Amino acid sequence: MTSTMFNERLDQLPAYPFPRLAALLDGIEPGQSPLVMSIGEPQHEPPAMITDAMVKHANLWHKYPPGAGTPELREAIKNWLDRRYDLPTDMLDRDDHILPVAGTREALYLIATTVIPQDTPGPKPKVLLPNPFYQVYCGAAVLNDAEMVPLAAGPENGFLPDLDQIDTETLDACRLFFLCSPANPQGSIASRDYLERIIALARKHDFVLAMDECYADIYDRSAPVGALEICAAQGGNMDNVLVFHSLSKRSSAPGLRSGFVAGDRKIVKRFTALRSYCSATIPMPVMAASVDLWNDDAHARENRDLYRAKIDIAEEIFGNRFGFYRPPGGFFLWLDVGDDEAATKKIWREAGVKVIPGSYLSITDAKGNNPGKQFIRIALVHDLATTRDGLTRIAQALEN
Repeated sequence: MTSTMFNERLDQLPAYPFPRLAALLDGIEPGQSPLVMSIGEPQHEPPAMITDAMVKHANLWHKYPPGAGTPELREAIKNWLDRRYDLPTDMLDRDDHILPVAGTREALYLIATTVIPQDTPGPKPKVLLPNPFYQVYCGAAVLNDAEMVPLAAGPENGFLPDLDQIDTETLDACRLFFLCSPANPQGSIASRDYLERIIALARKHDFVLAMDECYADIYDRSAPVGALEICAAQGGNMDNVLVFHSLSKRSSAPGLRSGFVAGDRKIVKRFTALRSYCSATIPMPVMAASVDLWNDDAHARENRDLYRAKIDIAEEIFGNRFGFYRPPGGFFLWLDVGDDEAATKKIWREAGVKVIPGSYLSITDAKGNNPGKQFIRIALVHDLATTRDGLTRIAQALEN
């Protein structure tokens, strides 16, 4: 099979983190019973309402689901957004501003295909993204023939891209800016002022701000501000702004593959047209379960309390060592270990716990800097006892 049969842009993608981790640990025997804390896959018991709803609506498996979701699902999403972000009830139209998607992973990828112009004169379109980043952002940029611009998000700037360091030429060429808040992996939360500034930049330079807010209901002290809150304060203007949400983390249901995108109606309309040609739709029984989940906040509070308890355990075990801090949002620890790959191998060899090197979640920039190189990411997705055991093992291995 000749290379001309393939999309050559695939060769420009960096190696995916988890195969890299498998190669790094290959041949190393774990010193204790294996425990995986490298993957952000929630292990909390999913709400019983998922099974109840899918059984109740099992007769709908024989129906092709509507690509734009059911009116009931869009209404449930609208009501959740209104509650969660205290939005005016007339700001969002369920049919114009909201689009259910089969998991935000594919939606974050496909939004680039929607908004990045092709074969246009002038500089190559740019996609800006925080560094470290969710790998889908990178794929979205590269496979749409855009120039990926990683923006260092280290401790020196609160683990968020420094907006003051982005030059005007880059902003003018930007067509899409990915931002995650709470951030994966660092747990940082964009402030109201930060969001106001980046939304203003999006409108001034005419790029789309894609706000990945999938961890919005998992936080330590204060509920993260959302981009739509800022839009509401500006009279409901959602131009150039999209938010992405999912039930994967909020409801401990990553296998449900149910999320949504909301915001600028012009972009949502174009995105809906694209998805009609290429995207999976959410099965009807899954949509019915999703309605119940978005309508219920109690299970999300219980979920959040469990993660907060695990942060308490982590603080007890690590204290002020290894750069530990309480992540304001999300469920990851981002520990400073000096050499990420060496620490990852040591932890696996001595403790039997899989973590992931920070450099595998980042990219080396044009100056040769990788902002994840000194960190490891630990996913606090297990029950309290397992989490305590795993973190204790990790701390002992790092101390030796």
